[in-house]
Amino acid sequence: MKNALRATVAAVAVTMLVPLLAAGADAVVPPTGPDGGAAGAAWTATQDDPQQYPNINIQWDVPITMSDGTVLKGNVYRPADASGRPVDTPTPTIVNLTPYTKLVSNLADHAQSIPGLSDALIEFFRQIDMSGTPLSGVTDLTKAFGGGELRNFTVDRQLIKSGYSQVVVDVRGTGFSQGVWDMLRGREQQDTLEVIDWASRQPWSNGRVGMNGISYSGINQVQVAQKRPPALQAIFPVVPGSDLVNDVLAPGGGFGFNFIPLWLTAVNGLKLIPDLASVLNGQLDTTWLADRARDPLTFMDVLLNVYTTARIEDLDPRAKELLTDGSGPRQDWLGDPSGIRTPTFVTGGWHDLFTYSESKIYNEIPLPPGQKQLLMGNTYHLNSGNEYGKPGLPPRLDVLQRAWFDRWLKDIDNGIEQYGPITLRQQGGGWITTDSFAASTAANPGQAVHRRMYLSAAASGTANSRYDGSLDATGTGEPARLTVAPGLTSLCSNDAAQGSAGVLSVIDGCAKDSRVEELNGLTFTSAPVGEPTTISGRIAVRLNTVQDAADGYWVVTVNDVAPDGQSSVLSSGQLMASLRAIDEANSSKSANGDYTDPRPYTSLEQRQPTVPGEVTTLDIALPATEAILQPGHRLRVDVYAGNFPKGLPILPMLIDTGLRPQHLELDPGRPSFVNIPVSGNPGW
Repeated sequence: MKNALRATVAAVAVTMLVPLLAAGADAVVPPTGPDGGAAGAAWTATQDDPQQYPNINIQWDVPITMSDGTVLKGNVYRPADASGRPVDTPTPTIVNLTPYTKLVSNLADHAQSIPGLSDALIEFFRQIDMSGTPLSGVTDLTKAFGGGELRNFTVDRQLIKSGYSQVVVDVRGTGFSQGVWDMLRGREQQDTLEVIDWASRQPWSNGRVGMNGISYSGINQVQVAQKRPPALQAIFPVVPGSDLVNDVLAPGGGFGFNFIPLWLTAVNGLKLIPDLASVLNGQLDTTWLADRARDPLTFMDVLLNVYTTARIEDLDPRAKELLTDGSGPRQDWLGDPSGIRTPTFVTGGWHDLFTYSESKIYNEIPLPPGQKQLLMGNTYHLNSGNEYGKPGLPPRLDVLQRAWFDRWLKDIDNGIEQYGPITLRQQGGGWITTDSFAASTAANPGQAVHRRMYLSAAASGTANSRYDGSLDATGTGEPARLTVAPGLTSLCSNDAAQGSAGVLSVIDGCAKDSRVEELNGLTFTSAPVGEPTTISGRIAVRLNTVQDAADGYWVVTVNDVAPDGQSSVLSSGQLMASLRAIDEANSSKSANGDYTDPRPYTSLEQRQPTVPGEVTTLDIALPATEAILQPGHRLRVDVYAGNFPKGLPILPMLIDTGLRPQHLELDPGRPSFVNIPVSGNPGW
């Protein structure tokens, strides 16, 4: 019996080992699942183990002259020997262009690099766990700090020590760079091309360039990659956008009142900090000083103008340009990811400022899966990478970034192109990998099938809202007119948390539960699902509305309602009634002809004031999401007449609303509904 058992074990061992031996000692184990399996563990070890070079050499404020004579300043980080002398071997180069000053990057980098103390601090952040408490949102932020996000934002010293150079450059008109801040528009995009070219031609560079960075520094990666500079061979953008007006400036026409002023204040404040070293040396850049004196508060006057000017025709021309489809500045802010041929790893979040664009960027890049990757967490703008490094969770962001650059800039066969290619955190569930997401069209429906769920006046008995209605599959309810008025319960909302870039997400009772906001909203709730039901893809809501004024401001959310009543936002959208004209060429529909992605022009030239008392149909786009309704949970659509502080219409449109109550017309002959992508058998 023992001999037979030994023979069986030996046979199994041979069966397992022979393929590995035949593949050779250097064979790469393909990654499996969201954590990458053995490959993911190898990527982590590669990033965390001692690196090829023991030290880093830094050149401060290296001048980089642009084609128009403007001088940008960059810090150059290079691998060095034990004495701090930079190595002679040319290396691949990572470029990061930032408006938040490389001084901030430098300070944050050094805070992470204090021997002993920094490792202890990062580990402390990783260990903080307030899950299950009213402050679980704090954990989301602290774990992001320990999850590689800071290395992506600042400088990854492990990456440099492994044989990369990194250049961190202040964009034109910010930090210590000369010029006037151009805010991701044409001249700045040209600067990015020229910085890449400059970096590729330095004696310490081998000519192969990658880009990294978060937010603004992610957007400019996408912008320049579509221009295809030959030296650019890989990008790793974290929370990037591509349609900046509809993403963050004025989504649906509701001006980004929460985020935009904070962002402008931060950049304008930081750009006024002088190069203190040059001041002490008596070598202050007088051109820098003159440029700051010429434009001390870029675009702050435009922000003031849109909230102090009562008529659209009197708006600042710069505001009109950004709110006019087809204008030069507007086109600069509208990306075209279909032009990208550079391997691209996009990281985003379901409650990010740029959620709408992140999956669109991935889907529009015409590269095979693997050469493009998408990772979406249940995160806001500031806390990407807050779930990582444990079985079933993705590797840290710095680990994924290192693996990505090693593959595409050093040709190391580490298997990263077999990861994902789409790695998603299901809201209400765990992490999954999939081959496609939010790419469904009438010709390619994918796994989830879009279906209508109708808004009904029949009470659901589940919500303490201004009006508690139902969501059903029949659309046979009685006609009704429901009224909702602007209010301030949206101060305590997921949208407020989103508009603050995630700062307000620490208040769980607002960010993760809509019951306070719903006190001033219309709610429409389904029956509980009988089995796990997946919602996967883009969502659209059709509302038949009646205004008492020339305009209205409509906000909708799609929520997961737990048996205990907690109402968690899965996705949200908003639309000014006067900006309801749909750009059909950039919109999509499901097989039955209903919109799945009704993209508004968001253009003053397309504005159509409403007629008081008449029914006006609105189609509102919500960013794609991935969620699972567990048995006993319900689907809910919330409808509001305002979204302060995330959104506040510019003054001319606000005046046109009169802040009057708004009405939702429910009529089986002209139904209001959500077109939602569902798989499973919810029992509706």
